[in-house]
Amino acid sequence: MIRHTDKAKRKISRNRIIRAVASSSAIDTGESVDVIEKRLKKGVRKYPKLTLAD
Repeated sequence: MIRHTDKAKRKISRNRIIRAVASSSAIDTGESVDVIEKRLKKGVRKYPKLTLAD
């Protein structure tokens, strides 16, 4: 594990988040990481009116 000495918040890029979600989903579904990553980057939502709870 890499430990950083400075306590500044690090900005995580959107691409890294997409890659992490895609790899996690690929493990669960058995689908290719690249396929899931392309689908996430495309930005088309399956349920566009669905929102997160408050």
